[in-house]
Amino acid sequence: MKPRNILSALLLACAVQAGAAEPAAEAAADTLHVYLIGDSTCATKKLDKQNPERGWGHMFQPLFAEEVVVENHATNGRSTKSFRDEGRWTRVFDKLRPGDYVFIQFGHNDQKIKDSTRYSSPAQYAENLRRYVRETRGKGATPVLLTPIVRRCFVDGVLTDTHTDYPAQMRRVAAEEGVVLLDMEPVTREWVASLGDEASKAFFMWVAPGVCPLYPDGRQDDTHLNVRGAHVVARMIGERLCEQLPELGQYYRPADWVVAKDGSGDFFTVGEAIAAIPDYCGAETRVVVCEGVYREKVAIPATKRNVEFEGRGDAVISWDAYASQIGATGHPTGTSGSSTVYFGGDHWTVRNLTFENTAGRVGQAVAVQCLGTDLRFFGCRFLGNQDTLYLHGRGNCDGKKIDENSVCFFEDCYIEGTTDFIFGAAAALFRRCEIRSKADSYITAASTCLGQSAGFVFLDCRLTADQGVKACYLGRPWRDHAQTCFLRCELGSHIRPAGWHDWNKPQARKTARYGEFGCTGSGASADGRVKWARKMNVREADAAVRFFEVSEESARH
Repeated sequence: MKPRNILSALLLACAVQAGAAEPAAEAAADTLHVYLIGDSTCATKKLDKQNPERGWGHMFQPLFAEEVVVENHATNGRSTKSFRDEGRWTRVFDKLRPGDYVFIQFGHNDQKIKDSTRYSSPAQYAENLRRYVRETRGKGATPVLLTPIVRRCFVDGVLTDTHTDYPAQMRRVAAEEGVVLLDMEPVTREWVASLGDEASKAFFMWVAPGVCPLYPDGRQDDTHLNVRGAHVVARMIGERLCEQLPELGQYYRPADWVVAKDGSGDFFTVGEAIAAIPDYCGAETRVVVCEGVYREKVAIPATKRNVEFEGRGDAVISWDAYASQIGATGHPTGTSGSSTVYFGGDHWTVRNLTFENTAGRVGQAVAVQCLGTDLRFFGCRFLGNQDTLYLHGRGNCDGKKIDENSVCFFEDCYIEGTTDFIFGAAAALFRRCEIRSKADSYITAASTCLGQSAGFVFLDCRLTADQGVKACYLGRPWRDHAQTCFLRCELGSHIRPAGWHDWNKPQARKTARYGEFGCTGSGASADGRVKWARKMNVREADAAVRFFEVSEESARH
């Protein structure tokens, strides 16, 4: 999401701002439920003893926008007959509402002629499918048929069919009933055949001895998928929805990597996903982090660029390091070393993630450190105490002139802390963010470099405070050329009348550029403000944000 028309936004009335919230309300759609019924190739698996097996349905939910809820009722060993006989279909049927979808994929077990509880002849199989289709439609829901995925069965180097007439029967039912058919048998057959006998083993449950605690003696399974194989098949199915079922396909959000604690992703940890991102890649890599608290310290190197990083639900990356903590080499960790997440790469877009440092009030303890440029955060939360958000950029210049520094954007974010909890040398635009003080102290500590066009700019933000917090400064200069301004912000009563502090550096009063424009709230009164801070006019306010608009356009090209 691009913060468009920043300059003209400064001149818009508050009524226009209120109207801007309407698209979000319009975009809120009713939840769509997708029910999956089928066998083990689709089923959700237990994760005991590092089980690498996955059904494609296990990995389906993270591939959709949050308007879609996937319920996977597929179960190991079931056929069109046994799934109904055991009452499993009844549990799905009772839940169905108009507008829901039911994905139906059986076939592997219907052909087991020696098992009377599961076997259905091809004709019976077809009739069973018709019943599922008609009963689904009777509830106003939409049935979707999927032919069974291929078995990995090579004979003399040639992939051989094992499903006999069952896929053909499903195709016939789909044609006669006018049902959407995702014909996955030939699609997966072509995929496996293209890999060949040996390479295709890497996508199925071929486990070497001594590798997996669940299978200490190894396993050779040509039917069931591992994580890698389920990743491929789930995305194959999702891609076909866009063309064959566009009303659902419009919510398909493919990701290169998914992180999930419930096994529905490619990885269990954020660090594993970061390592998998190609180095120096020009194309964008998309990573989804599913709901959960990820207790890990994450360092993103400069080689990881052009990444979209999206949280789903309440996704939290959390750690508890702090600057004075003694590290493995016997030295203090330091402020930078305390970071929960360290963004070293350029061109990252981060959405809906929470970053926290839970060390408590023990001095400097960074939640996020930003070194790269063109870093964009939308709807994120930054939780901590002292030094929560470190906008490091190219570092502290100590009076040396530089052309420009790293640039960061924060939109609709929440940032909390105690002392200097937004600090550093990078240029940063904060738009419609809540900035919450947890103690009587200082909000910002910019160390803007000499010659830098912009420092910290807060536009249409709200400055709030915890109960009992009554005396906060807007900022103080970590370095002499600090730049910080608040434009059209709502300043709470916790903001001191003086507004700004010089950090006992009289020389900084001449070089620091601090200002306010169009702010409201009980903390916005000009009475008592320090003389060396500016009450800005509209042109100066425009100039304060123009840099970000130009920088953004440059980054896009």
